Amino acid sequence: MSNSSSFSEFLLLAFADTRELQLLHFLLFLGISLAAVLGSSLIITAIACDHRTHTPMYFFLLNLSLLDLGSISTTVPKSMANSFWNTRAISFFGCAAQVFFLFFLYSAEFFLLTVMTYDRFVAICRPLHYGILLDSRACIKMASAAWASGFLYAVLHTGNTFSVPLCQSNVLKQFFCEVPQLLKHSCSDTYLKEVDLCAATLSVVFGCFLFIVLSYVQIFRAVLRIPSEQGRHKAFSMCLPHLTVVSLFLSTGTFASLKPPSISFPALDLVVAVLYSVVPLTVNPLIYSMRNRDLKDALKNL
Repeated sequence: MSNSSSFSEFLLLAFADTRELQLLHFLLFLGISLAAVLGSSLIITAIACDHRTHTPMYFFLLNLSLLDLGSISTTVPKSMANSFWNTRAISFFGCAAQVFFLFFLYSAEFFLLTVMTYDRFVAICRPLHYGILLDSRACIKMASAAWASGFLYAVLHTGNTFSVPLCQSNVLKQFFCEVPQLLKHSCSDTYLKEVDLCAATLSVVFGCFLFIVLSYVQIFRAVLRIPSEQGRHKAFSMCLPHLTVVSLFLSTGTFASLKPPSISFPALDLVVAVLYSVVPLTVNPLIYSMRNRDLKDALKNL
C-alpha cells in the first residue's frame, strides 16, 4: 500500500466490548451532546432575539457558541452511532472531514477567545474609546478574521496530515480521527512532518497566549485602580467567565499535547480525549451564563 487512499476506511477505538456498555456509552454521550447543543443553541437564540445583548461582547459570544456547536457535532455523533450500531468503522473521507473540522473549529475558537480578550481589555482599560475601537464593522472584521484563520489553518494541516502515506494499519487508538494517531501509521518517517506541525501550532498558540496574558496583566492593573469595591467586583465579574473558558481550553489542550508517551495507554488516552474535546464544549454555555445578568434575563425571556 503506497498511499493513504489505499485505506477506504479506518477503525476507531471502541469505548466498550459488551453490548450493555456500548448502549451505556451511547446514552451518556447522547446526554452530554444534548446538553451542549441545548446550551449553545439557547445562548445563540437569546443573543439574537434580545436587543440588550446586541453589543460586541455578546456578538463574539454568539460566534463562540456557534463554534462550540460545530465542535461537539464533529466527533460525538459518529462515536454514538458506532456504539449504537456495534461498529468501529469510519470512511476515509469521513476521517479527513473530522480532521479538517477539528482543526478549523478549535483553532478558530482559540483565535476568537484571543479577540474576546481584546474586547475585555478595551472595555476596562479604554472605556471611553470602546464604541470607536469596537464598532460593528470592527467586530465583524475581527470575527471574520478568526473564522478565516481557522479555515486556512485547517486546510494546511489537513493537507499536511493526509499527504503522508498511511499503510501500516487502519486501526486508530482513539474514538475520533486524531492526527497523532494517524501519523503513527505512516509508511515513511514522519519526524519532519510532526516537527513542522508542532512548530506551526506552538508558534500560533504562543503568540495568542502571550497576547492574552499581557492583556490580562493590564486589565488587572486597571481593575485594582478602580476606587469603589462595587466597581472592582463588576469588572472582575465581566472578565471571569472569559478567563475561565480560556483556562479550561488551554489546560485540557496542553495536557493532551504534552502528556508523556511513557504514560500513554488506551484507557487514559480515551479519558484525556474526552476531557479536551467534549467537556469544555459542554460547560462553556454554563460558565458564560452563570454570572451574566443580561444573558440570564435574555434566557428567561425565551
